[in-house]
Amino acid sequence: MLRVLSSARKLCNGVTRRDLLQAGGLGVMGLGLDQFLSLRAASANEGARHHPSFGRAKQCILIYLYGAPSQLETFDMKPDAPLEIRGTMQPIASSLSGVDVCEHLPYTSQIMDRVTVMRSISHPFPVHGVAFATTGIPAIDVAMELAPHDPRHHPYFGSVVQYCDKTSGRPLSAEVPQNLALPFPFSSQRTGEVHRAGPYASFLGSSYNPTWTEFQGRSSRSVYKTLRDMDIEIHDPYLGCVPDSHFRLSATQPQQDLSIDRLNRRRSLLDQFDDARKEMNGTPSVKALTKYQDLAFSLMTSPKVAEALDVRRESQATRDLYGMSLFGQSCLGARRMLQAGTRLVSVFWDEYGLAGDAWDTHWNHYPRMTDQLLPGFDRGFSGLILDLERQGMLDDTLVAVLSDHGRTPKLNNAKGAGRDHWSLVYSLVFAGGGIKQGNVVGASDRTAGAPADRPVSPKDLLATMYHLLGIDPHDRIPDRAGQLVPIVPESAEVIPEMLA
Repeated sequence: MLRVLSSARKLCNGVTRRDLLQAGGLGVMGLGLDQFLSLRAASANEGARHHPSFGRAKQCILIYLYGAPSQLETFDMKPDAPLEIRGTMQPIASSLSGVDVCEHLPYTSQIMDRVTVMRSISHPFPVHGVAFATTGIPAIDVAMELAPHDPRHHPYFGSVVQYCDKTSGRPLSAEVPQNLALPFPFSSQRTGEVHRAGPYASFLGSSYNPTWTEFQGRSSRSVYKTLRDMDIEIHDPYLGCVPDSHFRLSATQPQQDLSIDRLNRRRSLLDQFDDARKEMNGTPSVKALTKYQDLAFSLMTSPKVAEALDVRRESQATRDLYGMSLFGQSCLGARRMLQAGTRLVSVFWDEYGLAGDAWDTHWNHYPRMTDQLLPGFDRGFSGLILDLERQGMLDDTLVAVLSDHGRTPKLNNAKGAGRDHWSLVYSLVFAGGGIKQGNVVGASDRTAGAPADRPVSPKDLLATMYHLLGIDPHDRIPDRAGQLVPIVPESAEVIPEMLA
C-alpha cells in the first residue's frame, strides 16, 4: 500500500487527508475509494470514542434566544452591585444550593439541580451574531450577519450534525427530517430589515439546511411594539397562543384530490428521470434536488411527522406544563419530534412583527422582560426539562440554550430603561445528554462585565455539543473548493467541567 507522509487532517467520518492521498493508490489493487472509506470509517476517532462522555447524547434540542437575554436578569444576578447595574429585579433561591436566579423565573428555579449554568462565556463580537454562535465561523461582522448566503459563512450546527451522521452511516429514520427547526423559517415573521444569517448549511449545500415547520394558529394576546417612528399593535403568539395552535410541514399536506396511487405514479415518473439524470455525474445541485424529492415524498406518504407536530394530541395538562405560548408549544413539538425519530430539533425564539424585537432589549427592558419574555421562557424551558425527565428521555437528550451575547452591565437612559449589546461575558444553560447536573462553570466579576474565572468561547460550547453527540469537533469537512476546514476553530476545546 502506498503511504504518504503528511499532517493528519480528519474528515467528519474520521478519514484523514493522508488517507485520501493513500487511497489514490488503491485502484491498482482493485479497491475503490468508497470501499476504502467504509473500512476506514469503522476505526475512525477511536480515541475520542473511548471517552465516557463521547456520544452520550443520542439526540439534541437546540434552543436559540435571538437578541440576547441579560445575564443580570437571568442566571448571574448581582444584588450587591450599584442600582444602575443590578436593576430592580430580585434574586430567588433555586433547587441548586447557593445558586440564585431571577424572581421572574420561579419554575426554572425548581429545576436548577438538573442543569449546568455557564457564567463566563466571552467573545469580541457584540453584534447579533447568530452565525457566530451556531457555526464554526471564526469571526463575524454586521455585513455577514445580514447576508445569509455570504460565501464566507460556515454551516449551521444542525447541518453539520446531519452531514456527519450521513457520512458516518449512522442509522437514522428516513420517515422524519433529521435536522428540523420550529416554529417558522428564521427571521421571516418581522419587517424592517433583511433576513439574518445563521441556520443555513452554507458550503455543505442547501440539502442540509434545516427543515422548517409552519406555525398553524394565532395569538391570544397583543402588545404595542416600537421601531423608529413605528408604534404598532402586534398580535404576538410568543406572548400566548390559542389552544388550537400546532405546527406542520407544508410537504405533509398533499392536495386534497391527490391520492396515494397518483403520488406513486408521479414517483415512478421521477424515477425514470432519475435514470437519465445519472449521466449528469451527480452534481451538487442535482443531489440536493434528489434529496428534496425523496424527503417530500416520504413526508407526504407518511403520517408520522404530521402526527408528531400536532401538539393538540397532548393532554391539556402537558401543554400547560410548557405554557400556552409559541415558545412553550415549540418546545413541546420538539420533544414529540425526538420521539418520532428526529436527531436534532432547533427551537428559535425569533423576532415577531418588527425588527429589534425578541430579547434585544435596548428599550423598555423591564416591561418586556417582566411581561413578554421571562414568563414564556420560564414555563417553556422548565416544562421541557421536567417532561423529558418524566418521559425517560433526559439522559439521552442534550438541551442547549444559546444566544448571540449578553447585555451591558450598566442600564442606559432609554424609555423603560435598556441594556445594550455586551459580549465580554454572559450566561447560558445546558441540560441532559451527558451534561453534569447541578453545576455552575465559570464566574463573572462583581458587575457581570467580564469573566473572573474560566472564560470560554461560543466555539468551546459548540465543541462540547458535538462531542456529546458523538462527533469529534476537531474533524474536518470539505468546503466549496473541496478543501478540508475544521468543524470548529482549532483553538476550540471541549469543556470538561460541563460533562457528567
